[in-house]
Amino acid sequence: MPTVVFLNHNGTEAVRTEAKPLDALIDLCDHARSPVPFSCRSASCGTCRVVVVEGAADLEAPRDEELDVLDAFSVKAPKYRLACQARLGPSATTVQIRPVRDDE
Repeated sequence: MPTVVFLNHNGTEAVRTEAKPLDALIDLCDHARSPVPFSCRSASCGTCRVVVVEGAADLEAPRDEELDVLDAFSVKAPKYRLACQARLGPSATTVQIRPVRDDE
């Protein structure tokens, strides 16, 4: 089973959770009570931007809608993703993410 590790803004571990392949990060955020903020689930606001610290290749490729929002914030996948859109890949092992800091 894949493991998703949610880090705090400062990079310390907040919580980790076991997942299933193809799970949506946003659902795992809810389940694990992660520190990732979000207010929508439709790739329109960008509050759920995360930095993929480890395991970017374990996530499915971003779709155009997600890429458009990331571009609006002048950040690029695979380092940055939207938790509301990103899903674990079919052979995911470990993914570590943290919320984007204000200075990024």
